[in-house]
Amino acid sequence: MPKRPNLTEESNSDLVTGLAEAKRELFNLRFQHATGQLENSARVGQVRKQIARYRTEIRTREIAAAEALAKQGES
Repeated sequence: MPKRPNLTEESNSDLVTGLAEAKRELFNLRFQHATGQLENSARVGQVRKQIARYRTEIRTREIAAAEALAKQGES
């Protein structure tokens, strides 16, 4: 199994692009499952976890930016 990329080193645009690609892949996997063509059912879970990782990193950055803005406003 390939090593997971370190998402903290990715740019915001790369995270959004990766999230979109993972969602597209999940859609295709679900479609394959519905039509009985899915060969590796474990891949669905892997992609779902990858989507969660992308969303978590994006949200972490949003929270950090909001906290920095609030701290800046207090000064």
